[in-house]
Amino acid sequence: MIKPNWIIQRTKLSPEKVALIDVHTDEQWTYSDLEKEIINWVGYLEEKNCERGDRIVVLSHNRKELFAIMFACGVLGAIYVPINWRLSPLEWESLLKDCEAKILIYDPTFQAQVEKFTFVESVPLGEGLVNNHVLTSYSNVKSKEPWLMIYTGGTTGKPKGVVLSHEAVNTNAINTITSWSINEEDKTINYMPLFHTGGINALSIPILMAGGSVVIGNTFNPEEALQATDRYGATISLFVPTMYQTMIESDYFKKSNFESMRFFLSGGAPCPPNIYQIFEREGLAFKEGYGLTEAGPNNFFIRPEVARKKIGSVGKNMLLNDVTIVKEDGLTCEVNEVGELYLKGKHLFTSYWNREEETKEVFSGEWFKTGDLAKFDEDGDYYIVGRKKDMIITGGENVYPQEIEYCLLSYPIIEEAAVVGVPDEKWGEKVVAFISLSDETSFVEEEINDYCRKYLGSYKVPKQFIVLEQLPKTDVGKIDKNQLMNLFQNYTI
Repeated sequence: MIKPNWIIQRTKLSPEKVALIDVHTDEQWTYSDLEKEIINWVGYLEEKNCERGDRIVVLSHNRKELFAIMFACGVLGAIYVPINWRLSPLEWESLLKDCEAKILIYDPTFQAQVEKFTFVESVPLGEGLVNNHVLTSYSNVKSKEPWLMIYTGGTTGKPKGVVLSHEAVNTNAINTITSWSINEEDKTINYMPLFHTGGINALSIPILMAGGSVVIGNTFNPEEALQATDRYGATISLFVPTMYQTMIESDYFKKSNFESMRFFLSGGAPCPPNIYQIFEREGLAFKEGYGLTEAGPNNFFIRPEVARKKIGSVGKNMLLNDVTIVKEDGLTCEVNEVGELYLKGKHLFTSYWNREEETKEVFSGEWFKTGDLAKFDEDGDYYIVGRKKDMIITGGENVYPQEIEYCLLSYPIIEEAAVVGVPDEKWGEKVVAFISLSDETSFVEEEINDYCRKYLGSYKVPKQFIVLEQLPKTDVGKIDKNQLMNLFQNYTI
């Protein structure tokens, strides 16, 4: 297994290659620059008496320095804890106390809010940073020691700190490099937030390990992201479906052929079929991935030509992880049977921070129970059907919201769709669809019902449609079904 602090050796192998680029300013760091920044941050943290196992919390918009701090934590054996800057100050305070932060490093734009946190030492990014520090030795960090703690989004309750070891992070990177053929010529455009596993682990760390370049964006702008794809010669980039929806509508998308791109990757939420169709029409390689904070997040590989034929499939498991699907009775699923997806491999998280019982609940031996429902076809290609907790039981029948959402999204005027099950005296649960429309004047509920009946069993057809101008999103661009359930309650009062 690769040693924990591989980044220092990588900087020596590729000193003059560009490692990090700020898309907004075009400021660039070579690997040699990155090494100097990492070592300077090591010196800074040492001056602050940060030690092995201490939690170093970072509150910041996307910027290059975050990678230097993250790798410096790895060198010291400290735990890097990025927190979501979109949360409220009360939520920041809760997370700081939950992880027992040693120090909070923050973007100066948050100065006024952070000054109130008198229980932790707080320092703005860059203040007092040691220059030309000399790294005299490495701490003898072991592979199974923690490196990152990433808080889950919290859409199902209070956020949980997911503890990832050096081994877990590096296994995901190696798995990605080998399975997806990543190399030092690869470049990625990354607007995914750097407090989220998608921004850190999906492509950034694998590409840096391989010696490639990461182009960092902060506030997402579709035109800017697409222009940057051509300007920097990006080869593989991850965006969430809500980003793709705006990208395919932009003028630049319609006029560029994106010659450098090997493929566009979608993740974070199920991707609507219309996005596949538009990329195919433009002759652009496109596919979906699957993962979660606790596992990778990279677990599957599919070739774009297969993805075109099997819309919604994430393909087969990658080289260094195992996959199985388990039914409610504990038996393994056969072809096209739906069950819970289990994952196994050294890329799995160690624990939920200070939540021993919750950690035990999600493991069955070495297998991690994802909570996601899945199936596989005759070729061994996997499909994610939806969240186990989202499954609707109506009139004794199991209904998977994602299937209905795919159907709705293929209807011409529906731009967004989310399906939930709500309590119902007659059916147990009834199927309710929230939708947003490109043209509200053309909305006729009975016509949409008729359309659904062509493709879905009658019990799957939504009993009610609620039209919103825009569906609420989580901080990483997923449709927030908790908010929709709250909206439904208010809607029916």
